[in-house]
Amino acid sequence: MAEEIDWDQEAENWVKWARTPGHDAYWQYRDAFFDQIVPYPGRCTLEVGCGEGRVARDLRQRGHRVVAVDRSRRLLHYAQEADPEIAYLFANAAQLPIADASCDLVVAYNSLMDVADMPGAIGEATRVLETGGRLCACITHPLSNAGDFISSEPESAFEIRGSYFGRRTFEGTFERNGLSITFRGWSNALEQYMRAFEHAGLLIEALREPLPVATTGHYAPWHRIPMFLTMRLVKP
Repeated sequence: MAEEIDWDQEAENWVKWARTPGHDAYWQYRDAFFDQIVPYPGRCTLEVGCGEGRVARDLRQRGHRVVAVDRSRRLLHYAQEADPEIAYLFANAAQLPIADASCDLVVAYNSLMDVADMPGAIGEATRVLETGGRLCACITHPLSNAGDFISSEPESAFEIRGSYFGRRTFEGTFERNGLSITFRGWSNALEQYMRAFEHAGLLIEALREPLPVATTGHYAPWHRIPMFLTMRLVKP
């Protein structure tokens, strides 16, 4: 199995990056996720890979009773500090310390790309879901992960270097408005995610390729190529 990503190394950078309003893509896409993908609050919502806690906080503000897990103790510290009303647990996504069928909703927002055992994480999410429960996920779109725009122009060509297929690691350092962070993780083709869902016995209920709110500047090209893929799956 591949080695897990150590997010403790980037914890402080991620907190600054994620908590600067409007700074990253989350602010462009979160409303579409919550409005189109996430169902109404039920008895228990588990967030897998909560990081510094912004998704968990947004879920709680929308009425969800949230339990959140992450394998970075530093990020969990920041999450707990920001909202002590949420229960945070230190755990690997592929080994959840949660009882079978104890949740009616699991949310994995841009965390499945950071998990070494992605199929195992999906299997664990399915295990803790009750019958009829949902897994709601956002992932970097497998197409956007496979390449990049060759320039910053709105009509720039999108180039895929190498192969779209298979699983591969990625690492990139990004700087914007005086902030910097290094992302590390795995790129998976769409089929690999679908096979993991199939193996877990989940059925697709909704699938969307959302557009960013902004239509100009940095996000203009992403009205031509999807940046993210969101989905809601049900445990039959």
